[in-house]
Amino acid sequence: MAISQEISYRLERLILDGGLAPEQKIPSERQLAARLGVSRAIIREALHELQGRGVIETRHGKGSFVASMVPGARNLDEHSPLMHLFEGHPRTLFDLLEVREQLEGQAARLAAQRATSLDRHRITKAFRALEGTDPLSNARLDHGFHLAIVEASHNPILVHVLSGLKNMMLMTVQASVANLNPREEMRKQIVRQHRQLCEAVVSGKPASAQKAAMAHVRFVSDAMRDMEKQGSTLIRLPIPLDAAGTRVSPRP
Repeated sequence: MAISQEISYRLERLILDGGLAPEQKIPSERQLAARLGVSRAIIREALHELQGRGVIETRHGKGSFVASMVPGARNLDEHSPLMHLFEGHPRTLFDLLEVREQLEGQAARLAAQRATSLDRHRITKAFRALEGTDPLSNARLDHGFHLAIVEASHNPILVHVLSGLKNMMLMTVQASVANLNPREEMRKQIVRQHRQLCEAVVSGKPASAQKAAMAHVRFVSDAMRDMEKQGSTLIRLPIPLDAAGTRVSPRP
């Protein structure tokens, strides 16, 4: 491996491990050269490689910055290069579940307070669609059910934040479907949790809705952590799905 590639890898790990946050300014070439014990030319080459992959961006007259995690408002369906980078990090799945637990808990509470009759209809419809689908290929319907609750919160900031992370949040649902749904007892518990959440929101019980939403995400996270501790290899990367949301079989 070339020295510049090794340096770009070390900088990449620094970003993944939280040493450099999205949109944070990167130390100067001189500072990085001193810190990593290489020439400025090597640093420049490593930064150029990261810039080419979209992991960092250079702003004229200001220096280099870690790229944004979330694409621009017009491109919410696209993955940013930094999102692609984080998808492969072992910790990312659990980081995302921590975010989901807090934000979806608050969204469920607000939805129980603010949902209109149309919102309640959409949430119920999404839940019934989820119930009637093959549990081994229902990731998009599962995600759609949770999204319907988020939208019923009528908090535009909360909706925007979770929409901006839509693809990464879907990744956590896909991981849950792939790792937990094949296990009958796990699957039954998740079905019960979805039903409790739906009923709490639709019946206008804010505290119960928040508790149900948070308990569901925490259960998913704890279950997958336990699987890992027991030696199972978790499926972390997104499962290829077709337009209908069903699993696409890999080509031989």
